[in-house]
Amino acid sequence: QAVFNLLIPDHAADAFSPPRLSEPSPWDVLVEWLLGGLSRWDAEHFLFISEHGYLYEHSCAFLPLYPLSLWAVARGVLWPLQGLLRPRSLLLLSAVLLNSLFSALAAAALYELGRAVLRCRRVAFLAALLFSLSPASVFLAAAYSESMFAFLAFSAMWQLEKGQSWLSGLLFSLASGARANGLVNAGFFLYSCSKRFALQLQVGLGSMRKLPLLWKQALSLASSAILMSAGIFLPFALFQYYAYVRFCGPGPSLGQTIPEPLLQLARDKGYRPATMDGAKPPWCSQQVPLVYSYVQDVYWNVGFLRYFELRQIPNFLLALPVTLLVSWAAWTYISTNPWYCLTLGLERSKSEEEGKPRDGFCCPAAFVYVVHATALLAFGFFCMHVQVLTRFLGSSSPILYWFSAHLLQEHEPLLRSAGTDNPPPGRSVLGKSPSSCGKGTPDNPIVRLLLNWPLITPLSKSILGFFLSYWLLGLILHCNFLPWT
Repeated sequence: QAVFNLLIPDHAADAFSPPRLSEPSPWDVLVEWLLGGLSRWDAEHFLFISEHGYLYEHSCAFLPLYPLSLWAVARGVLWPLQGLLRPRSLLLLSAVLLNSLFSALAAAALYELGRAVLRCRRVAFLAALLFSLSPASVFLAAAYSESMFAFLAFSAMWQLEKGQSWLSGLLFSLASGARANGLVNAGFFLYSCSKRFALQLQVGLGSMRKLPLLWKQALSLASSAILMSAGIFLPFALFQYYAYVRFCGPGPSLGQTIPEPLLQLARDKGYRPATMDGAKPPWCSQQVPLVYSYVQDVYWNVGFLRYFELRQIPNFLLALPVTLLVSWAAWTYISTNPWYCLTLGLERSKSEEEGKPRDGFCCPAAFVYVVHATALLAFGFFCMHVQVLTRFLGSSSPILYWFSAHLLQEHEPLLRSAGTDNPPPGRSVLGKSPSSCGKGTPDNPIVRLLLNWPLITPLSKSILGFFLSYWLLGLILHCNFLPWT
């Protein structure tokens, strides 16, 4: 990104670009030269909030956990550099360090989650490698909350699969403090409790004596689900309350505490500073005053079918690959398990009764993840700025990586024949590796496929081409304020 940022002039985008309040030192110039491409678009909002707090109403579209983390690292770990770098440079450096850590931890969590759900080490490993080459990579590296959210969400899902409900709830709760779509993760708890009760009910139907016990179990599961869901919603609710107090509550004007350049920016751009001139925003008088939904509506024009305009066709084309992949994943799973999907996975299947459930992408345990990804896709496609779908799904759902890994493993002969000495005609053995779901430690199949690009199938080229091209285009365009948001 440093090379692309140096070679390509920045586009004059109509994006949030607050003035710098202090003169840069030579070290600040160096940090900006090396890492400035990772502070574009929404990254400017996160860095501004970390440095100045929630001065503007529209900043409330960005939840506080990530900015607080940047502030803590800049004030803590990077404290010795405070004499050399101004606050924004420290925060940008904090973002790069944190996101590098979170991205690596998210890949590890995705691998463990894949092993727990798919029961196929090979596909789980391949999916983690694909995450490391994610089409949303630039957002996992830039000062965005995607890498933090991916780590928290994948870790929470993994802990829930292990039966660690309270730790999973804590991680899901933190995730909802980083991104608003973390609220949807409450569905994992609700589904887990519903499935447990449904299976207990099927086992206990044959005996009337077990009914009182079943009712106790139902109440216990319901109370647990409600409590966990409330915990997930708590950070979001507390932030809405904070915004209400800051922008709607009585109190002295904050005008004197806001530097004049930032006040002038607010006047020029029409931003609403906190508690100015006694005027309250219109959302303050709503029956349920939610600043988040108001800001998304007024400042970003987010709403049902609002993005369906002819001039947005290029953005729909940008979102087309991830839309097709996730839609294909959902169709593959439904067509493979029609009855299981119709019964919402609440009826015990024969394979589960025999203790030998199917492994791989179409296994019963993947059902709730397919539903989660499909719901996010539908909401993002019809209600959001559609070009964000790639990073939205790439940091929230494992399905994009699991299904891509499933397609490569099932349809690429160079992977399926990697463990045999008799490859298909015209193809070479690419080194020995375990079978599809073996327990050995595999080498890097992505590297092997890339090194043998002319030999791989068109499907593999399409999948890897999507990941690689978006990885590269994201760096080139995003880092220069070009339309890659």
